[in-house]
Amino acid sequence: QVQLVESGGGLVQPGGSLRLSCAASGSFAAYYAIGWVRQAPGKEREGVSCIGSGDGSTVYADSVNGRFTIYRDNAKNTVYLQMNSLKPEDTAVYYCAAALYYCPNDSSGMVYWGKGTLVTVSS
Repeated sequence: QVQLVESGGGLVQPGGSLRLSCAASGSFAAYYAIGWVRQAPGKEREGVSCIGSGDGSTVYADSVNGRFTIYRDNAKNTVYLQMNSLKPEDTAVYYCAAALYYCPNDSSGMVYWGKGTLVTVSS
């Protein structure tokens, strides 16, 4: 079992920045790839970014590539999502999710999920 707790969401103006955190705990948490998945009201779930457990390889959705950065602090078992140049269309609940070793091709491959944190981008 792996437990995931997100933090760092909130209200930010367009063009602003936020950093989300995902603290992982439980057996063998360090062996899990951690990703961020978001869901906006009335829209389908969208994989945003993911970082692998071994070599730390990263993947990004086209919609956030160049604006968001994912990284992990293995000593703290925490994964961060630095979000810059935020746009209103980034507004969503952001979920932290985990899959064993490697980032899956889509979010349906994630095994464990956090409860989510709301990000609102609005002036």
